[in-house]
Amino acid sequence: MARKPTARRGGGPVGEPAEADGLYEFGDPPRRSRRPRAGAGGRWWIWVGRAVLWAFIIVVLFNGVWMPLRQGMAEPSPEEEASSGGPEFPETAASGFAARFADVYLNADGLQSEERADALAAFVPEGRAASFAGEGESFTGDDIGVVGVQVRDDHNAVVTLSADVNGSPMSLDVPVYAADADNFVVSGRPALLAAPGRAQLPDPEVSETDAAAREELLPRLERFFGAYAEDPDYLSDFVEPGARIDRLPPETLEFVELVDIAVPASGSGDNEGRQVTAEVVWRPAGADETTAAELTQSYELTVVKDGENWYVREIHGAPQSFGE
Repeated sequence: MARKPTARRGGGPVGEPAEADGLYEFGDPPRRSRRPRAGAGGRWWIWVGRAVLWAFIIVVLFNGVWMPLRQGMAEPSPEEEASSGGPEFPETAASGFAARFADVYLNADGLQSEERADALAAFVPEGRAASFAGEGESFTGDDIGVVGVQVRDDHNAVVTLSADVNGSPMSLDVPVYAADADNFVVSGRPALLAAPGRAQLPDPEVSETDAAAREELLPRLERFFGAYAEDPDYLSDFVEPGARIDRLPPETLEFVELVDIAVPASGSGDNEGRQVTAEVVWRPAGADETTAAELTQSYELTVVKDGENWYVREIHGAPQSFGE
């Protein structure tokens, strides 16, 4: 039998079926074309883009609604801000005003009532000066200083002053009204009170002493205090690198001796600093060693150890340095 003509897919004669690839017999039923795969032609990118767009819209809507609500809940009201920050009373300026008033108010000796009223008029409400200037008063006030300020609100406070009134230590409470940071007035009659009393020191705490550190520090701190008063070029040899300790004013004191130091045992490392209390004797610079008065003072030093040497990081006055 004669063999049926064959045709190559996609390239047969006119009128013959065509196929993408492979051979088939002429007259066979035509095959279905294959469907494109899901996502073919970039359609899956369209779905990804839609998902990203919807996520962006949701985030924008959420922030647009939630952020104002959160800020409204988090931010304090003006009343809360005022209470949390405390009254904004100008304490420093009011203290100076009260001290100037006290100097006039307490020093009435030798002034007539009208003269005293004129002097007080700059400090008290208009028309009230006469009520502060009594007849026959004779006061003197020395060594007036500010002790503290009891703030009541943004405009009112009581300034407590210390003074020697007629030679006796006393306190003077002065009520002050502040219209703003630059304008003040005495808002009522002041009050003389007893001076603060003398406190009773508690027994000092007994702590274990680091004897080894004490032996190392004694000669080192003796040279430090000598340089602290007399040799500024030498002082840097005893100060921790990066720390700043200014020497005493030149030609004021001469170092006499380091009486003793207390070095409590510390559980922390030396690089974190050790607190040392030192008792130092000074004399006036250039004074005769046989007749000059000597001055003993107590210092608290923060010292650190680097290698074999100790260095001073800070120096202050020592709190409660009296021992048994």
